[in-house]
Amino acid sequence: MIKDLNGTLSVGVKGMKRSAIRELLKLVSRPEIISFAGGLPAPDSFPRLELKQIMMDLMDDEKEASTAMQYGPTEGDILLREQLVSRYKKQGLDITTENLIITTASQQALDLVAKIFVNRGDTVIVGLPSYLGGLSAFNSYGAHSVGIPLDEEGMSAVLLEQKLEVLKIQGVKPKFIYVIPDFQNPAGITMSEKRRKEIIAIAHKFNILLLEDSPYRELRFTGEHQKTMFELDGTGHVILLGTFSKLFVPGFRIGWVIAHPDIVDKFVVAKQATDLCTPPFNQRIAARFLEKGLLDVNIRKIIKMYSKKQRTVLDLFEELMPEEVQWTKPEGGLFLMVTLPERIDTTDLLGKAIKEENVAFVAGQSFYCDGTGTNTMRINYSYGSNEKNIEGIHRLVKLLKREL
Repeated sequence: MIKDLNGTLSVGVKGMKRSAIRELLKLVSRPEIISFAGGLPAPDSFPRLELKQIMMDLMDDEKEASTAMQYGPTEGDILLREQLVSRYKKQGLDITTENLIITTASQQALDLVAKIFVNRGDTVIVGLPSYLGGLSAFNSYGAHSVGIPLDEEGMSAVLLEQKLEVLKIQGVKPKFIYVIPDFQNPAGITMSEKRRKEIIAIAHKFNILLLEDSPYRELRFTGEHQKTMFELDGTGHVILLGTFSKLFVPGFRIGWVIAHPDIVDKFVVAKQATDLCTPPFNQRIAARFLEKGLLDVNIRKIIKMYSKKQRTVLDLFEELMPEEVQWTKPEGGLFLMVTLPERIDTTDLLGKAIKEENVAFVAGQSFYCDGTGTNTMRINYSYGSNEKNIEGIHRLVKLLKREL
């Protein structure tokens, strides 16, 4: 082993931190622990039998099987890109395959965004709170994340504009504004169309890119579907990220970027230096799945499953939670956020939860780029069974009542 490993490491690696969530998942893997910590889809949401048939059909076709098992284009499988473009066109987006590149899930897309746009010391704007995977990707390239608080309609447009005015006076121009407008991770809040338009206008005013992360938008339980910010903008000012991880199969690791062709070209070049291409075999299976109309069937199944689980959790919160505790009530997605009195530190509370009650959550501070949010926690309701969730909430409430 080299004697001076730290002296050999790059500046970028020295700034990297382990994901609090990934580390927590290893800790709470014991069967006696009921975990609300991960962002995992329910295993029974996976279309196992349908995929089995598609794979068999694929392998029976010698030509298609050979193509699927070979290296593929960096831009992605053409059939999958065409299927996704067709799907988004039905949702109102004016795009072609030139606007879309396949990535190895949306986490690679976040990494490539930082790789393409961020120099060490550059400023980026994020939600307060915001997705930990995004914060980690930006941080690994030396970005300075500035957080803008959320209200019931999403990122505050007033506070965003005020912050950008201050930064402009200081001679700082952020590289992009990162938003998760639909069922935001971790808060579960959905941005109103009015707020989306306000933030788009602000992005144009200050000539800053908008990065729209949209992994869950089709998992809506109640309320009205919102237009993507990409569609509302219509000028190529927005980069839209999508993924199959919450709608289909996370193990396939398939995501995508939709953007102006000039921006997509930069993603192609950056991705070629990373992994050459996302696994073509997985892409072709996914393409056939979409082609058969099975994705919509799977999404309907997931919505029915997750909406029941969410309703159970929210009903139990209303019935059992102490009055001092508050929580969000998402219209869809996989997460909600709980806020405790400021005197409670959920990082400390997590240790007690695991040790004393065999229940786990994610301490909220990880989602706040400024180190605040110490009295918050994220709850995931998608992974566990309804029975497990009920027992887990009773354990969590027991702990909170004792602490409060």
